[in-house]
Amino acid sequence: MWDWESIITSFKEMIVVGVPTSLILTVSALILGFVLAILITVMRSLWEGKIAGRLAEMFVIFFTGTPLLVQMFLIYYGPGQFEWVKSTFLWAAFGNAWFCGILALALNSAAYSSQLFYGALKNISQEQWNSCLALGMNKREAFRPLFSLALRRALPSYSNEIVLVFKSTSLVSVIALLDIMGVAREWAGRTYDQLTYFLVAAVIYLAINGVLIAVAKTIESKALAFEK
Repeated sequence: MWDWESIITSFKEMIVVGVPTSLILTVSALILGFVLAILITVMRSLWEGKIAGRLAEMFVIFFTGTPLLVQMFLIYYGPGQFEWVKSTFLWAAFGNAWFCGILALALNSAAYSSQLFYGALKNISQEQWNSCLALGMNKREAFRPLFSLALRRALPSYSNEIVLVFKSTSLVSVIALLDIMGVAREWAGRTYDQLTYFLVAAVIYLAINGVLIAVAKTIESKALAFEK
């Protein structure tokens, strides 16, 4: 028989404690990841075949080819293995679970988002490039307006990335952050009733994902109104 009082209490705790943590992580990671994704896309596009471009490609290969959980462990536990890191200002950041959680999510998001942006840029037709060049622009000058166009066209796919990042915040509980999943794990460990409290967490994730998708679709429709 379900203990409804405990279920309601756990639900409130997930909303009050877990949801703000998950949303702060999501927003922070998306902002940082978006900026890094643009930088990586620029490096891959303007310095293709050169050192900067190859470094950007290696970054993408690593963060898309390894599990996010492994990346999170490497960022959170890795620096602590080096005494020189622990004796510098870097430890103030890498010894903080919030910083490591946001960084891991942002780097992973940046790698996948840059793939979307790079693909959208590659789909810009040669005629559009030629039009910019005919106006007297060089390749780098033409890159700015065409990259802006590519970003808009990548929005439908990027809206999925927003949802994926939010769902990925469920992993930060392994580095002692009390997000939605972290609170659910505490209740499950306290009551030995994993099914009930993980189900409550699933309902919350589902509801918030629905809101995020609706917001993303609204932004997407406005951003792509020029193509209708």
